[in-house]
Amino acid sequence: MDMNMQKYITFVKAVEYTSFTKAAEILNYTQSGVSSMINDLEKDWGVSLLERSHSGVQLTPDGIKLFPLIKNLCKEFDKLQTQVEELFKLQHGLIRIGTFSSVATHWLPNIVKKFQNDYPNIDYEFLLGDYEDIERWILEGYADCGFLRLPTHNKLESILLEKDKLFAILPENHPLIDCEYFPIKALSEYPFILLEQGEQAYISDIFKKHNISPKIRFKTLDNYAIMSMVESGFGISILPQLILKRIPFRIVVKELEIPAYRDIGLVFKDKFSMSLATKRFLDYLDYR
Repeated sequence: MDMNMQKYITFVKAVEYTSFTKAAEILNYTQSGVSSMINDLEKDWGVSLLERSHSGVQLTPDGIKLFPLIKNLCKEFDKLQTQVEELFKLQHGLIRIGTFSSVATHWLPNIVKKFQNDYPNIDYEFLLGDYEDIERWILEGYADCGFLRLPTHNKLESILLEKDKLFAILPENHPLIDCEYFPIKALSEYPFILLEQGEQAYISDIFKKHNISPKIRFKTLDNYAIMSMVESGFGISILPQLILKRIPFRIVVKELEIPAYRDIGLVFKDKFSMSLATKRFLDYLDYR
């Protein structure tokens, strides 16, 4: 630390505690060291800052004028040190991100690639799970942030990233492959393969909203298993547009008669307690 800053901080502590002895204890200096630094400061400036007595110290008239400025300087120096420490952490940090498969496949590589170009020493831990897993990890502090379907828990904050459109997927020999839009009521007329993700399943929400009772034959959390089963003719399903990018399956994708979406957002506890590395990561979400 700069010697002058040591003198300023020592002066402020001596005033706050009205004692060289107490200031020395707080700063882990000797009493003579505190006295010497204050004397040096007074000699440097050519003013008397403190009046000494057996009962302690108190500000002189000149000291009263200068004390607020010196105290503010010490506060700003403390902010500077904090920022420097944070920047060090930014160069050597770890970001733990909760995510589900389609975001991990189609968004995260682009986001991380751009972020890593600017901050090459940051490490990442991707925690793959369903909505309930990711929400719990963030609430418990196991993940710094996470991608989730919105809305989420009322104790969490979120940033809406995209309204991900939902599509019906059909086998190539399905009788409705020539329709322009897949009828909502037809969802109950054919065997259905459900992508179920806990109590927040957006597909189940469609059934409830339109009073549909689907013929659910299979349930799974795996998107690719659903597409493979649809390709093999076991039934139809509904999947979000993000999942349907670069699919390796021979299936037919149809827009729904009544458009439906899942809202995808980034979720976190609060920005105040967030690490600087995670805060910077948020700035790169547009690169998805």
